[in-house]
Amino acid sequence: MQYLPILQHPDSRLRVKATTVESFDEKLANQADKMLATMYNANGIGLAGTQVDFHRRLIVVDVSESRDGPITLVNPEILLIGETVSSEEGCLSIPGVHDTVKRSDRINISAKSIDGSTLEMEAEGMLAICVQHECDHLDGILFIDHLSSLKRKRINEKLKRAPES
Repeated sequence: MQYLPILQHPDSRLRVKATTVESFDEKLANQADKMLATMYNANGIGLAGTQVDFHRRLIVVDVSESRDGPITLVNPEILLIGETVSSEEGCLSIPGVHDTVKRSDRINISAKSIDGSTLEMEAEGMLAICVQHECDHLDGILFIDHLSSLKRKRINEKLKRAPES
């Protein structure tokens, strides 16, 4: 399986708002498969289309310890229903950076599956947090955007000083 290149902050393509998926075809299924393989290869728990320069509303997640519980969500919409909790987040597009972000610990998700069928589910804990993080990517939002301007400035300065990998 060919892995997709993951865009790195401050790449401006990470700020592109993804468009709605209209066509549920083999191309979309192949893209989702490549995204899952890329996510697993990078030891991630979630990946949004935006992060791999595919600007459609498609995310893949797998928060299972055994790495055998992939979930693909197309055109996801979320409704926050839980309490706000603080948890540490990182991002495949901002390697080496982790910080505390406030998100809802429970959400309702309305989406399409890869074949276009309607999917409704409730998520809690790490899955809820991961889906919110990935949906932010679809809107051009990075987890560091939830931090104070001082923290963002420090992170950006640190990334500018980091050697190219």
